[in-house]
Amino acid sequence: MASVQRAGSALLAFSRSYLRSSESVAPWLLGSRYNSSDAAPAKVGIPYGELSIGVPKESASGEKRVGLSPAAVALLLKSGFKSVMVEKSAGEPAKFMDSEYEKVGAKVVDGATAFSQDIVIKVSPVSLAEVGKLKDKAKMISYLYPARNKEVLEALSKRQATAWGMDCIPRTISRAQMFDTLSSMSNISGYKAVAEAAHHYEHFFCGQITAAGRIPPAKVLIIGGGVAGLIAGSMAKNMGAVVRLFDTRNAVREQAKSLGAEFLTVDIKEEGESGTGYSKEMSKAFIDAEMKLFADQCKEVDIIITTALIPGRTAPVLIKKEFVESMKPGSVIVDLASEAGGNCELTKPGELFKTANGVTILGYTDMPSRMATQASLLYSNNVTKYLLSMGPFSTGKKGEFLVDHSDIAVRGALVLEDGNMMWPPPPNKNAVPGLPAKKEVKKVEPVPIDYKAITKENALVTTGAFGGMLLMGAVSPNPAFTAMMTKFGLASICGYQTVWGVTPALHSPLMSVTNAISGLTAVGGMMMAGGGLLPHTTAQTLAFVAMLTSAVNIGGGFTITQRMLDMFRRPGDPAEFNQMYAIPAVALMGGVLMGNLVGLTEVTNAAYLAATIACISSIGCLANQKTASLGNTLGMLGVGSGIVATLGALHGVPVSVYVQIIAALGIGGAGGRYLATLMKITDLPQMVAAFHALVGLAALTTSMPCLPLSCCLCF
Repeated sequence: MASVQRAGSALLAFSRSYLRSSESVAPWLLGSRYNSSDAAPAKVGIPYGELSIGVPKESASGEKRVGLSPAAVALLLKSGFKSVMVEKSAGEPAKFMDSEYEKVGAKVVDGATAFSQDIVIKVSPVSLAEVGKLKDKAKMISYLYPARNKEVLEALSKRQATAWGMDCIPRTISRAQMFDTLSSMSNISGYKAVAEAAHHYEHFFCGQITAAGRIPPAKVLIIGGGVAGLIAGSMAKNMGAVVRLFDTRNAVREQAKSLGAEFLTVDIKEEGESGTGYSKEMSKAFIDAEMKLFADQCKEVDIIITTALIPGRTAPVLIKKEFVESMKPGSVIVDLASEAGGNCELTKPGELFKTANGVTILGYTDMPSRMATQASLLYSNNVTKYLLSMGPFSTGKKGEFLVDHSDIAVRGALVLEDGNMMWPPPPNKNAVPGLPAKKEVKKVEPVPIDYKAITKENALVTTGAFGGMLLMGAVSPNPAFTAMMTKFGLASICGYQTVWGVTPALHSPLMSVTNAISGLTAVGGMMMAGGGLLPHTTAQTLAFVAMLTSAVNIGGGFTITQRMLDMFRRPGDPAEFNQMYAIPAVALMGGVLMGNLVGLTEVTNAAYLAATIACISSIGCLANQKTASLGNTLGMLGVGSGIVATLGALHGVPVSVYVQIIAALGIGGAGGRYLATLMKITDLPQMVAAFHALVGLAALTTSMPCLPLSCCLCF
């Protein structure tokens, strides 16, 4: 399911990016009206109840698809069509039994009867022999390939037929996406190409490390980032292969990256977008550059899947004979352009071919038919929606069939109308494909800035702030309140300036490191500690709990932060040597302890200042990816220095209490680190929240011993 979602997301992103580019160059394509000179006079629609549909069996060699599935037949009959005649056994190659068609209301008939209906729906182009079975002025929907089936078109013209080519659906309009059978079949071809490649490639796709040794993943090169290429890339990536994708259109770059594929480029800057849904033919310099790229890639990759096509032209040869000869034995090439000659010079359309050096080349031209059931379902869905749109979309009248030239989706695929050649469709006179639409740029007059008013407003705001501070001093009950408010204000401003502008990706690591720094609530517990190796009173027990929980938060917080930062590291990032900060840490902590031993007690306050600066700098560094790891190191330095400074300030405390404090901090820190290491990477944000709760518990247990006994009893 995950692979399908990724493939679907890639197709949707590709469609959106393509439509954005195409819609900007040809706004007329999105409308319901075709404003060319060939627009016919208004016609009267034919009620569905007067039309019968025929679904003959496919006669082309290897063709297993069927024009309509039972579900599509049911929809057409429900919409009001008089009848649907399905040739006996027409759906059996696609696993649709005659009984299924009869169950939904279709009539199973012979081939002649199926061909003699008002509208005939097929998959492959009709043969010359089948044209004779059509009634005069019949309507037919199928693939036609008008550029290479002139004899068939001439025969249809003599029968005054009206024919639509599903291969001619204009792919550059939003509405036609639901009729686009080429995209539907390309979807299947891309999927099946990977399945066929996996069948013939006698190695794993995914890399493995086993007792027998290491197995590297398969390397897959996909040439062409259309629907088939993107689906193939998604499937190959999901199977564990290393996927590389090349396309001349820059719009494909982001889609390739969304699949986890490496997008290959050449040094020459040239855009391959043609505005038709296909790539345009590139310059000689570009082709020479891509030939060199393909030659190098053939020496490295294990599987190549090619999808490059140019409408109405022979497929370009991209993999030359000498490239194939340079490939490793056992490699596989799947040429999805084989029906148009193939992208590989050695491809034999319709055949599987093995070269002398052991490379397997699949030139199958019937990839969709190799998944006939799924292909028939998609094709019939496209055709049914197309048929039901002919008339109702442009006229608004449901239940009537109409050949309306003002509907670009209908006119664009119309090859013959009453025997008259209608292909290719006329170009739009008001749009030039390939050129971006000019946008009218309105000149905006600059608005003069009143700097005097702005400065005056800022000055008044500052005056109000200063007045508020003076008022707070005037109503202050005692000096302690003023001192606490001063610290609170400075801390708020400092925190705001430090955190403002942090990169969104670093929000969780920043929260984690601030939680760890909040573990300095351990200092309050250390000052309240007493008893001996174990606390003796309730207050001392609360102090022990405060130290223990604070240490859990410190050890776990810094560990979680580092694990999160390690996720963001890229292979090309420079090496880090933050362990060098052990030097200032030892100097600061050693200096504090030495100063207290010789009676220089003020070094403790100086150490607190240094620890505070380190903690604030830590939070500041976490605002940027480049300095985030340094921020975590500075946080550990600051918290560690604060705790050591507090240990040095505990004069006259028994050795047993020192042991109690160090044990509480050590056990808590080790426990927090263990929990943070044990958690899955996806659970780390929840663990940060859990550690944050421990800070609150530590603050509570630190403050409670300071309260009078009567207040404690109220809890």
